[in-house]
Amino acid sequence: MDEIVARAMQKWPNVPNVFGWMRLDRRGAWLVKSRQPREDAPVFERISNAAVIEFIGRNYQADERGRWFFQNGPQRVFVTLESAPYVYRLCADGTSVEAHTGAAAGALRGAWLDESGQLLLETELGIGVLADRDLPAAAERMSDAAGAPLGEAGFAALMSGVGDAPAAFLELAGARVRIGRLATSDLAQRFGFDPAPRPAPGEPEC
Repeated sequence: MDEIVARAMQKWPNVPNVFGWMRLDRRGAWLVKSRQPREDAPVFERISNAAVIEFIGRNYQADERGRWFFQNGPQRVFVTLESAPYVYRLCADGTSVEAHTGAAAGALRGAWLDESGQLLLETELGIGVLADRDLPAAAERMSDAAGAPLGEAGFAALMSGVGDAPAAFLELAGARVRIGRLATSDLAQRFGFDPAPRPAPGEPEC
């Protein structure tokens, strides 16, 4: 957390929280609600300013309820998650992983595919989805039980999730783990986060 943010929290400790104004999409982009939304549905615009993106990333965290938020000075801006709390991407070395916030993910602890073909990674940092643009590169680091490359046919069988697909493993971020299957509907409960934060009873908001 930035020092200026910590000082603001001490100076103004009771600022109401904000809900429904910010999103994190599946590619790691921050989206904020437009001040002039359409009448039929709210419009979210992508944040593109690099300095703002870095500031948000440094001050992004979760509360005790598993609700993720951006600490904007003294105010918490809770984030709606399209997938998981983190969006991971492969680093230039092709073997390590970093989060959309710029934080190093650390060692890989688990990997799963969901029904839509998303690759979910649990690292020392936490649970996240691999950015779709990096999935082909990750596929090159997948192997069968004997350590042989999975190949196109094996990868296709793994992605389809049908039949008796052979065991597949991912070697990445200092570990080799078996790739499991995980339903999207089970993701939040399994890893203890709230994808759509709402105020608790009596909690001040604005």
